[in-house]
Amino acid sequence: MVSTLSNEIRELRTRYPEPRSAVMPALQLAQERRGGWLPEATLREVADALELTPAYCLSIASFYDMFHLEPIGETVIEVCTNVSCALNGAQQVVEAFEAELGLSAGETSPAYTLRAVECLGGCGWATVVAVNNRHRLRVRAEDVPALVAELEGREPPVDDASEEEQPDDGDA
Repeated sequence: MVSTLSNEIRELRTRYPEPRSAVMPALQLAQERRGGWLPEATLREVADALELTPAYCLSIASFYDMFHLEPIGETVIEVCTNVSCALNGAQQVVEAFEAELGLSAGETSPAYTLRAVECLGGCGWATVVAVNNRHRLRVRAEDVPALVAELEGREPPVDDASEEEQPDDGDA
């Protein structure tokens, strides 16, 4: 029996002049249908539907950061570490996420996947952080606790150092 995914990929293939041209949209579709990642069996299914080799599909999926070859957490956090972001504190942002989430870059829990990625295409707004493919611009390490609190639906921590002291009017 041919799966619905295989049929969808075969239909997708008709929009392109050759099967290799359809591999990225086919992998994106497969990843959406398979819970956000591409198991080996799914890569074979994509390859069969496009009449390509599984090795070719794997070569594409392993090259691009947008494809996941292992299960992912409910929320995927990606921190750009390319030159512009690196010069604007990307490593400190990664370290802040590691501290807040209790994960190292490249690790996954049921709730989170934390990744350091090569580029998120926002060099003029470094450091860029993508949360489930939605970009946050000019993120600093000190922004991370509030960002994680927001993701978890809780109040952000209060930074005592940033609160201005209010003058005491007294009882006069």
